[in-house]
Amino acid sequence: MLDKLSVFVFGEALKTKLPERVRENIAAQQIQGERLISWVQLLLVLVFSIFYTLAPSSAPEAGFQPVPWVLSAYFVFTLGRMVASHRGQLPNWLLMVSVVMDMGLLISLIWSFHIQYMQPPSFYLKAPTMIYVFIFISLRALRFEPRYILLSGAAAVISWLGLVLYVIFSVSGDTMITRDYVTYLTSNAILVGAEVDKILSIGLVTGVLAVAILRAQRTLNHAVIDSMAAADLSKFVSREVAEHITTSDRGIQPGDGESKVATMLFTDIEGFSTISEKLTPQELAGILNEYFGVLGAIVQEHGGVISQFIGDMLVVTYNAASTNEDHAANAVRTAIDIQNTVNRRTFGKNAVLKTRCGINTGEIIVGAVGTAERLVFTVHGDNVNIAARLEPLNKEYGSYILVGENTVNACQNNECEFEPVGEVTVRGRAAPTKIYTVKY
Repeated sequence: MLDKLSVFVFGEALKTKLPERVRENIAAQQIQGERLISWVQLLLVLVFSIFYTLAPSSAPEAGFQPVPWVLSAYFVFTLGRMVASHRGQLPNWLLMVSVVMDMGLLISLIWSFHIQYMQPPSFYLKAPTMIYVFIFISLRALRFEPRYILLSGAAAVISWLGLVLYVIFSVSGDTMITRDYVTYLTSNAILVGAEVDKILSIGLVTGVLAVAILRAQRTLNHAVIDSMAAADLSKFVSREVAEHITTSDRGIQPGDGESKVATMLFTDIEGFSTISEKLTPQELAGILNEYFGVLGAIVQEHGGVISQFIGDMLVVTYNAASTNEDHAANAVRTAIDIQNTVNRRTFGKNAVLKTRCGINTGEIIVGAVGTAERLVFTVHGDNVNIAARLEPLNKEYGSYILVGENTVNACQNNECEFEPVGEVTVRGRAAPTKIYTVKY
C-alpha cells in the first residue's frame, strides 16, 4: 500500500543504479544549473539595488542605513559563488551552506527595513520583498535536486518564524498583536493568523515544488536510461532503421513489413577461410573491423544502408530503409568503389581482401522478422535471394561484380557499363536469369 502511494505521489524510482556515464552527464548539467542560479541571483541583486537607488526614499537622511550594506554583502557573496561554480563542481556541503546563506541574507535584508526607516520591527513583516523568498526557493529547481529546494524552504520557514518571534518579544509589554484585520492592514499591528498563512504558504510551495522536481527527476532518469539504451542499441542497426522504429505510430510487431522496389548488394571476402586460419581471433576481429569501416564509408557515400553483418559478408540495401531514387546505379557505383579500394590497399598486417559483389533489383519486403520478444529488422523476398546467389557465382565466372538483369535495366540512363556473361538458373527459380559483369 505504501509503495503504491509512494509511486503515485513521487513517481517510480529506478530499480538499478544509474550508470557512471549518466551520473557524469547529470553532474555536468547540475554544474550548469548552479551557474545559472548564480547569474539569476546576481541579476536579482542588481535589479533590487537599481530599484532601491531610483525609488524616492522616505527614510531619514541621517543615521545608519543597513540596506546598502546588506545588498553589498549579498552581491559579494553571490559573485564569489559564481566564480567558484565556474571553476568546477561545488561540494555538497558548500551548496548547502550557500542555500542557507542565500536565505539568511535575504531575511537580513527584510529585517533591516525597520532600522532603515526607523519603524517598529512589525514594519518589515509587511514588506513586499517577502515575495523574493518564493523566488529564491524556486531557483533551486534549476539544479533538479529536491533536497536543496527542501533546505531552502526550511531555511525560509525558520527564518520567517524567527522574524515573527522577534517582533513579538522585542518590545516588552507591547506585542502589538491584534485580531482585527483592518487594524492589521492600516497599522504596524501583528495579525498572527496572517503570519501563520505566510509560513504555511512557504512550506506548501516548497513541498509541492520538491515533489514536482522529484517526479520530474525520476521521469528524466528513466528517459535518460531509455534514450541511452536506444542510442547504444542503434549501433547494432542502421540509423535509418532506428529512425523507422522510433517514429512508428505503434510498436513493431513480427511480420510488420512493406513492399518496396529496391536494390540489394551482397559482398563477401574471397578466400576468407584461408585468411582467417592464419590469424588469431583478435587479429581477425581487428582486420574485419577495419575492412567493414572502409566499406561502410563507401556504402554511406552512395546512400546505401547496411542491413546485416554476417561473418565476412555485408548485406546492403538501397531504397529500402531510406529513399534512394537512383538506387540501382548507386549500388553499382558502390561495388565499383569497393573494388577500386580493396585493390589498392591492404588491411591489418598486409592482408589482401579481394571482395566479391552480387547486385539485384526488384520488389522486396522490408520489415521485422522474429518473435514478440526479439525481432530482426531485415529484408527478404525472391529478389533478395537472387542477389545473395549472384555473389558466390563470381567464383565461377572469374569476376568480382555480378549484376542481375533488373539492375541493368534500371541503370539504362546512367554511365554504368555492363557486359553480359550468360544466363544462369538460380537455385530456387525455374526461369533462367540473365547476369552481367561491370566494366570498371
